[in-house]
Amino acid sequence: MPPLNPEPPSRLPPATEELPMSNTLQDELLIRRLIERWAVWRDAGDWERFATVWHPQGVMMATWFQGPYADFIRVTREGWDRGVSILHFLGGSAIDVVGDRAIAQTKMTISQRGLVEGVPCDIVCTGRFYDFVVRHVDDWKLLHRQPIYEKDRIDPLDPAVVPRLDAARLASFPEGYRHLAYIQTGIGYQVKLDMPMLKGPQVAALYERGARWLAGGELHGI
Repeated sequence: MPPLNPEPPSRLPPATEELPMSNTLQDELLIRRLIERWAVWRDAGDWERFATVWHPQGVMMATWFQGPYADFIRVTREGWDRGVSILHFLGGSAIDVVGDRAIAQTKMTISQRGLVEGVPCDIVCTGRFYDFVVRHVDDWKLLHRQPIYEKDRIDPLDPAVVPRLDAARLASFPEGYRHLAYIQTGIGYQVKLDMPMLKGPQVAALYERGARWLAGGELHGI
């Protein structure tokens, strides 16, 4: 005879043992942590900890600077002390890991605040960090960072006051980062004019370089 009050069927799946995290997923999480620390510590001016994310031969490429990471920290601190305001915000990442090497692409924005033709403005550039990352002394370190500059814009802090830009000078800069180049050259930086953008031969060459390096090739030059 069946029981008078049978237990209702469970709507939950049967309990399963927790599966171990794969080595690749763990490496991806550690690399993402590295990328996040780069942005937080750099923008906070935490220079000692910021230095720890870099490989000893680490290189930074930016519109206004290209060279060894130690020099990047030095000139960034100098700009910080002069009031140069450049901040970063991160989006999603796609990370390819092969052994002790990885290529990480991370959506980001670069935001620079300053005077443009005498008007306080924010310049916001959207793009990706394209990072060459290596395992060094049992930890992941940043060997080479090459941003990809996709598009940018300029926003006056007071929308009622619009800066009068030099149209010819603005047009002389690459489309993906022309407003960023406009303010940076205006405060005395020399801007590199052949950086990778959303499309074009520079970004195609970067993808090829990354694929060769990930497959075991050399990483030449800056």
